[in-house]
Amino acid sequence: MDIVFFGIQGSGKGTQAKKIAAEFEYDIFEAGAELRKIAATDTELGKTVKSFIDQGHLVPHEIIVAVVKAAVSSRPKDQKILFDGIPRDHDQMEAFDMIMHEAGRNFVCVNFTLDHELGMRRVLERAKVEGRADDANEDIIRRRMAWTIQKTMPVVEEYRHQGKVTDIDADHSIEDVYEELKKVLELT
Repeated sequence: MDIVFFGIQGSGKGTQAKKIAAEFEYDIFEAGAELRKIAATDTELGKTVKSFIDQGHLVPHEIIVAVVKAAVSSRPKDQKILFDGIPRDHDQMEAFDMIMHEAGRNFVCVNFTLDHELGMRRVLERAKVEGRADDANEDIIRRRMAWTIQKTMPVVEEYRHQGKVTDIDADHSIEDVYEELKKVLELT
């Protein structure tokens, strides 16, 4: 069973994804990391993606869908995937559902809940530690959070209506959140 992580920036999705992947042999598909890899290439696509990222804008739907489809089709059917950062809006959800259906893959969702100001502080701290320029600008972070709330939360609610979503309070220690995550995913 594949897993999809949702939550605002700074909610700890990436940290928890790494822990799950290490212990339970999941491949992580983290949309932001995949796009940063592409942006680092000296290709037309790389330059295009880099310009969106540098301005704090989201990368267009068609590019995201192509990247996800390639990631899913390149993995063996028995390789579990943990998706972080996709789908972000209703259009991506429709494309993601189609890709997963065509690949014969089922998934559950985890929504990490966190106070927005705490998320902001975590992201700014991460930017200092990791040197990520796209996370060092409060206006860009606020824009991304607002977009997440406006566009991604309806996706979470739609999946919740389908019985696929479990919420986890991310305002706890990394270990406490991880223990709760393993319980709700029945991985213990």
